[in-house]
Amino acid sequence: MLFRQLEYLVALSRERHFARAAQTCHVSQPALSEAIRKLEDELDVPLVRRGRKYEGLTPEGERIVVWAQRILADRDALKDEVGALRTGLSGRMRIGSVPTASGAVSLLTAPFCATHPLVTVEVMADLQSQDILRQLQNFELDAGITYLHEDLPEGFRTVPLYDERYVLLTTGADGPGRRPTATWADASRLPLCLLTGTMQGRRMVDGLFAEAGLQPSPRVETDSVGTLFAHVRTGQWASVVPHAWLHVFGVPSGMRAVPLVEPARTVPVGLVITAREPGSVMARALTDIARQTDIMAALERLPGAR
Repeated sequence: MLFRQLEYLVALSRERHFARAAQTCHVSQPALSEAIRKLEDELDVPLVRRGRKYEGLTPEGERIVVWAQRILADRDALKDEVGALRTGLSGRMRIGSVPTASGAVSLLTAPFCATHPLVTVEVMADLQSQDILRQLQNFELDAGITYLHEDLPEGFRTVPLYDERYVLLTTGADGPGRRPTATWADASRLPLCLLTGTMQGRRMVDGLFAEAGLQPSPRVETDSVGTLFAHVRTGQWASVVPHAWLHVFGVPSGMRAVPLVEPARTVPVGLVITAREPGSVMARALTDIARQTDIMAALERLPGAR
């Protein structure tokens, strides 16, 4: 059995198409198909349901993919460990983040890259929480930044980073924008631009509106926090945004960011990695940085403030 055969099987499981899997592995389709057939012969079990086109993996194939992902992850972890012992940590680290927390990722990647100059970082900043956990389990990510819930499945470790809270973003011309705080009831009466309902950040906001006995009716929905700021700038809309994003954009000229109260709630956000041992050397290194970095304090310092 060769690592290459396992890589081909994992690629086929991910792409669900022989030609695309071959392309991602930089081999011809016949070479990929033949390697998987040889793996089936060696294991003496069918792995792929074949018809006129790819029809999926057999139940045995699905289980073998899990083992293949684990074996390949352990191989990569071993190579990273040996490389770190010889020349320092090097390679690529993959981080996944929910969109509402992606503005805080740089507060970890900056000190990480300064400490480990031979590592490149890839950030996927548009993932749902369940996608992050799934990709961690499938060894497609080294670490994730997401909401920390009490019902987080077993097999993960967490490092709390900060507590997400919300502000009402307005042009500040009149109404709630002129006050030191605003209520969720105040926000519900404004023409709102919010994140789309499929995003967990929006579900958090909806939950807080519901706690106040309210249901928002946004005029505009988007999957981008930056788009929320852009719409509020026009003066036609208001929005509810995570306070952490003020660290990225500040409070733009002509706009106001007012803390939301009644209820005043926070949601913990943190770093999530798998609990496997020895695990990813990249994940361990990032965890060390996360424990040494006061993300909460950094988010309180707005751009331009002294």
